[in-house]
Parts: sequence; C-alpha cells; structure tokens
Amino acid sequence: MKIMQLHDYFKDSTGVVTDSRKLTQDCFFIALRGENFDGNQFAETAIEKGAKYALVDRPEIAQKDKRLILVEDTLRSLQELAQYHRKKLNTKVIGLTGSNGKTTTKELINNVLAKKFNTKATQGNFNNHIGVPLTLLDLDENTEIGIVEMGANHQKEIDFLCKLAQPELGLITNFGQAHLEGFGGIEGVISGKSEIYEYLSRTGGTIILNIDDPLQRKWMSYNPHYTFGEHSDANCHLKYLKRKSKPLALSLEDQTIESQLHGEYNFSNIGAAVGLGKFFGLSIEQIQSGISTYQSTNNRSQRIEKGNNKIILDAYNANPSSMKASITAFIYNKKNRGVVILGDMFELGSFTQQAHQQIIEQLESSGIERILVVGEHFFRTQSNDPRVSRFESLEEIKNYLKQNPIENSEILIKGSRGMTMERLVDSL
Repeated sequence: MKIMQLHDYFKDSTGVVTDSRKLTQDCFFIALRGENFDGNQFAETAIEKGAKYALVDRPEIAQKDKRLILVEDTLRSLQELAQYHRKKLNTKVIGLTGSNGKTTTKELINNVLAKKFNTKATQGNFNNHIGVPLTLLDLDENTEIGIVEMGANHQKEIDFLCKLAQPELGLITNFGQAHLEGFGGIEGVISGKSEIYEYLSRTGGTIILNIDDPLQRKWMSYNPHYTFGEHSDANCHLKYLKRKSKPLALSLEDQTIESQLHGEYNFSNIGAAVGLGKFFGLSIEQIQSGISTYQSTNNRSQRIEKGNNKIILDAYNANPSSMKASITAFIYNKKNRGVVILGDMFELGSFTQQAHQQIIEQLESSGIERILVVGEHFFRTQSNDPRVSRFESLEEIKNYLKQNPIENSEILIKGSRGMTMERLVDSL
C-alpha cells in the first residue's frame, strides 16, 4: 500500500492506537508484533470495539473485514507513516537525547514554550522506534513546536529516529554511563548520542549546546548553534544559584528564576529550557512562569512525606552517572539523618559489577547513616561497612523494613525502572 493512501486512512481516523486496551472511537489500530505478543490477534476485536481501521500484516486476518488493511510490516508502515506525516506539517521540531535528564528537560522545555506557542511533547518516555512515530502522529496542523525525546541503547539508533522526526533543532542533555552494554563503553555513548548533532550538521539545523559541558563545546565550530550556561560566552548567560536544602534557582539578566526541583544535576536541565525560551523570543516573565510551575512526577525526584520521614523517590531510571549525581545532591541537601535505598542498574554489560561496586565505595566514604541496596548486582558487591545492608529482592528488603523501621529520616530511593523501587514507599 502506498504511504499516501495509508495517510488518508490515518487522517480519516481519530488517531493511532497500538494497545488494544486503549482503543478510542474511530481510532486507527496498528497491530504490532513483539517477542511475546502479536497485535494481529486483536485486530478484529479492535474493529468491533470502535476502531475505524486496523493495520495488519497477516493476510489471513486481513481477509476477514475490508476495514482490516494489509501491509507487509506494520512496524515499518507505522514509521513510514509518521515520517510522511511529519513532512506534511509546518511544525518546528526540537529533538533531544542524552544519557540523563531527557524526560525532565523535555517537560521543562514544553512547560516554558507552551507559554507562547501551541506545543506538544513526547508523552512519558515514548522515545524509541515505536514511541517517536506515535509522538509524530500526535502532532497536527495547529502544533507550532513539537518536542521529541529520543532514547537509544546502541549506535545508529538516534540517527534513525532523527530521520523519522526531522528536527530543525537538537539538544543533548549530557553524556553519561548509560546503556554501556549496547554502546560498548562511554566513547560509544558519546558517539551514539552525537548522531543528533551530526544529523543537524547535514541538514542545516540548529544545535543547542550546553556551553558548560566540555564534551559539547567541540560542536561550537558548527553553525548555526545557540549556547546556554554559566560560561561568559554563552548566548543565554545564566548563573546557577546554589542554595542548600532549597529548590534550585538561577539568574538570567539579573532576574531570579525559581524552580521546584532539587539536585544540582537539574541545573543544566532547567538551563536548557531557559535557553530555548530565549531562543524562541519568550519574555523573562514567560520563562519564569514555565519553570516555576513545573513539578516532577512519575517517580522522577518526587518529594514525598511519609509519617516523619521525607523521601526523595527517583525510581524512574538509573545509571552510574545519574546514581552518583543523585547521591551527591542528596548528601549536600539533607538536614537530618540520611538513609539511601538503591536498586540495581541495568544494561551495563561487562561494566556491571564494577559500576555497582563504585557506588558502594562512594556511599562508604559518605556520612550516610544507613545504606540499603537491593538486586542481584548490588547483592554481589563487597563491603565490610556495618552501615551497608544487601538484599537480593524487593520482598526481602520489605520484610527487613517491617522489622527495622526507618524513623525521622531523609531517604533517597533510586534504581532502574525494572526494579520498581517505588513499591518500597509503602514500607516506610
């Protein structure tokens, strides 16, 4: 089927849905396949429940109803449809990637730019080869700016996502120790994430650079570019205001911009949003409003009070660089007894045990009163420090917390998404 015809079906629907549990009336259901599922099996049911069309790639299913549209590969068709739809729009697209802070930065940028423009941004962490097409198909003729988050765990993935999203501007939050297994080490991470800048250099797009990051400054020889940060040469010159135990703030043109975020690692995330606000001509008042009203959610540095404990829940994801940054910020900002509860970090390949041991050593050299770690990787670490307790599973640590309750403490909870560390909150 030609992509133009497929786009006509899409335009005649209320939007694309890939999860049969989330069908909406007159939607366009796309039956994707995975290792443990086949969406084709739900295509007929989708039509019965109100989908206007369903895209399938199994001929025997397509024969059952004229509203079942047959293609060779539904995933590839989804990607091609998104790419074609993107080309039909006048929307300006900002692409962003990085090892840490992508989602927070994306949401800050969206919160700021929405003060002046009609914007749409990636929902949640829909940032892969399926999520990016879904984000693009959510853009419409009224969308002035789209903010598209791009994740990757191997080389050439960012380049592929850029070809789908066709961003005019791009930003890398940072280069950290994430997905080391797929990238093959930190040099691979730098190379893989930099594919967004390489794409923009080929297509004449604008690179948005954190001038304070020495690994990004090498791109300043490329034009056009726009820089933000504390360096005096920055196009958007900022001053990060360090205030212990208070939310982060920064100064722009002698005016203070307050946030509701904690942890110095968030300074550059806020800075990126402020920089793009200036780039797009927002007033300082509009930028201030966008930053000050943003609250982190979905287990990203959420601040929770439970009894007489104050909890920082940062269970959205974790890698060695983000883990070290969170611990450093927690130690700096805590007022009372400090307890750290950490879960395993994933996708580190041959670096796995070394990375987990380094986190233990960082904690041993700190003044943290209690250190609880959980997961098979942390369980295999070595420590003679009496403050360190290791557990193989969440159930094991839950039982420990029932018998050894934590009282009147500040607590950091962090781990990779697969560890579901938020499940421990009810045990505190």
